[in-house]
Amino acid sequence: MVTLGVNIDHVATIRQARRTVEPDPVAAAVLAELGGADGITVHLREDRRHIQERDLRLLRQTVRSHLNLEMAATPEMVAIALDLRPDYVTLVPERREEVTTEGGLDVLGQQESLTQVVQTLQGKGIPVSLFIDADPAQLNAAASTGAQLVELHTGRYAEAKGEAAQQQELAALAQGVSTAKALGLRVNAGHGLTYQNVQAVARLEGMEELNIGHTIISRAVLVGLVQAVRDMKALLSS
Repeated sequence: MVTLGVNIDHVATIRQARRTVEPDPVAAAVLAELGGADGITVHLREDRRHIQERDLRLLRQTVRSHLNLEMAATPEMVAIALDLRPDYVTLVPERREEVTTEGGLDVLGQQESLTQVVQTLQGKGIPVSLFIDADPAQLNAAASTGAQLVELHTGRYAEAKGEAAQQQELAALAQGVSTAKALGLRVNAGHGLTYQNVQAVARLEGMEELNIGHTIISRAVLVGLVQAVRDMKALLSS
C-alpha cells in the first residue's frame, strides 16, 4: 500500500500570518502521526514564509515516522540539512513570488550543480529525492545525478479539466513511474492531490509515498487533524 507523508507547512502559514506562537506545526506533526501519517514533510523556504528553523529542530527531535525536508538546492539549505540530518531531503524549485511550488526541477538544465548537492548530502547518509515532472528527459537526468528517489509533480493531473484530460495526465504519471523504476529510482508523488482525486494516483504500480498537505490541513480546520489524516489514509488503502 502506498504510504502517506503529511505536509504541515500550512499550519505554520496560519501561525506566521499573525506572527504568534500558534498553531504549532510541531504539535500538528504529533497529531498527524496519531492519525496514521507515515511521514512528516516540511518545506523550509529561503524567505521563511512558514516553517522556521526552530520548527525543524523540534521536529527532528519529535517525529517518530520519518522527516522529509523540502528545500532549494542552495549552500545555505545544504548546510542546514547537514546539521539537522532529516531522514531524507527533497530538492524543489523555488521562486519568492510564487504562492506554492509551480512545477518540477529542471534537472536537465542544472545537472552539474544538482549532482554536486546530491553527492554532498548522500555522502553524509541523507537520501535525496528530486521533485520533477514525469518527463523522460528529466527522469534520465535525475538518475544521472545519483539521487535515490524522485517525487513526481502531480499538479497537471490535479488541475486537468474533464475526464479525458485527467486520464491523459494520469497515463503520463504512470509512464513516469515505470520509467523511474526502470532507472533504479524510488518514486513518490505530490502536489495538488485531494480527497477527490488521490485514489487513482495511489493505485499506480510502483508508487511508494504521496506527500499531501493543503487538502488535509483544510479538512482539519473542520474535523480535526487526526480525523483528516485518518480519512486520507482510508482512501489510500481502499
